Amino acid sequence: MSEFREPSIESMEDSQPEDRVLRPQRLEEMIGQQDVHERLAIAIDAARKRSEPLGHILLDGPPGLGKTTFATCIPRELGTSLQIASGAALGAPKDLLPYLTNAGESSVLFIDEIHRLPIAVEEFLYPAMEDFRIDIILGDGMSARTINMPLQPFTLVGATTRAGLLSAPLRDRFVVREHLDYYSVSELAKIVFRSAGKLDMPMDDETATEIAGRSRGTPRLANNRLRWVRDYSTSRANRLVDLEIARTALEMQGIDELGLDGFDRRYLETLQRVFGGGPAGIEAIAHTMSTAVDTLEDDVEPFLLRYELIVRTPRGRRLTERGEAHLGDAPPSGPQQKLF
Repeated sequence: MSEFREPSIESMEDSQPEDRVLRPQRLEEMIGQQDVHERLAIAIDAARKRSEPLGHILLDGPPGLGKTTFATCIPRELGTSLQIASGAALGAPKDLLPYLTNAGESSVLFIDEIHRLPIAVEEFLYPAMEDFRIDIILGDGMSARTINMPLQPFTLVGATTRAGLLSAPLRDRFVVREHLDYYSVSELAKIVFRSAGKLDMPMDDETATEIAGRSRGTPRLANNRLRWVRDYSTSRANRLVDLEIARTALEMQGIDELGLDGFDRRYLETLQRVFGGGPAGIEAIAHTMSTAVDTLEDDVEPFLLRYELIVRTPRGRRLTERGEAHLGDAPPSGPQQKLF
């Protein structure tokens, strides 16, 4: 097998130097997602012992939970090369052709946001995934001919935040399908503690738990919160980090104890004050807040629904008792933007 090739900066999302430092490099370094970790480890070990390519893998789940991390750890475990592509950038089969022809034996091709592949590209992938071949059509009309090009056996790893948008034929061609769920506070606290060590920051259990509790069960957010606490401590606290400094730093960003930021609270306040707690249609809420419906549905509502602060009803969104209580217990921090 060929040596693992680190993906280029241009080809990876969130691949700033610090992100690569904080991201685990091997599966045994992963914290959380233990069931997923164990099943992938078994599949990798079996493929390695049989000297066969690993079966195609589909990873789905909300953003920031480690899909890219798993995808980059897999080829390291196999000792093989990695190519990274984005589903949004593969607009036609010809865009996918260089990745497939450059794939080495048992190498890994990672396609992020694979649900954004056009149908033509999906169909071009089918024979590549099943039979390790591609059909290239040369010429037009009666003079057209098809060339059957064999490929090296490779592993396709697809990642998506919206598995329901994948077509059934593509979804069924993945041998391993894993769903990544949100992390517990204790798991995030371990990640914060480890990341603080990599960033050469002082950290204690209480402070790590505080940052973790305001990170929405998402490692990416936990690391982002940690970086902000580090910046605040460097600028305002002589690089000292403790529980009170972390709370002050996060409250300065408008992040409350549940992890809601100013925009999340503005959504709840709009629903409470303008619509009397609901029910209210998402379009009406979006127009009142002067924002896009997709922004609310994709970035705001999943967290509010998960924490039971709002519910979706046939008549629209409604604030729950817990949402009302949270608005009363957690007054907005920082400058507020007027609705009108």
